[in-house]
Amino acid sequence: MPTGKVKFYDEDKGFGFIASDEGAEVFLHASALPAGTTSVKPGTRVDFSIVDGKRGAQAMGVRILEAPISLVQRSRKPADEMSIIVEDLIRLLDGIGSGLKRGKHPEPAPAKKIATLLRKLADELDA
Repeated sequence: MPTGKVKFYDEDKGFGFIASDEGAEVFLHASALPAGTTSVKPGTRVDFSIVDGKRGAQAMGVRILEAPISLVQRSRKPADEMSIIVEDLIRLLDGIGSGLKRGKHPEPAPAKKIATLLRKLADELDA
């Protein structure tokens, strides 16, 4: 069976293309995907059989060999690094909390940086 990587796939339109390891571009229709699979990401390694369609080579009987690692997984920080970041952020927020108790809001520039850090931490924890 030929193998290759998904070059492009549009879930809404139900088709895409596979770049085969031999260099050919093969049409991929949603009906060729494994049962229960509605979409594939670019870079997904697949094997498939080829039939001649109306407009050239078409993939049939696609089997997913290896899904690409998501950018979130690739960039995720180790737990020990995250614990240091969380502890530093807690100390920073404690200082802001003390100021707020005294009726003093943080200056706009540092407040914006802290808000950005909190969003980034939330994204990292949510991943």
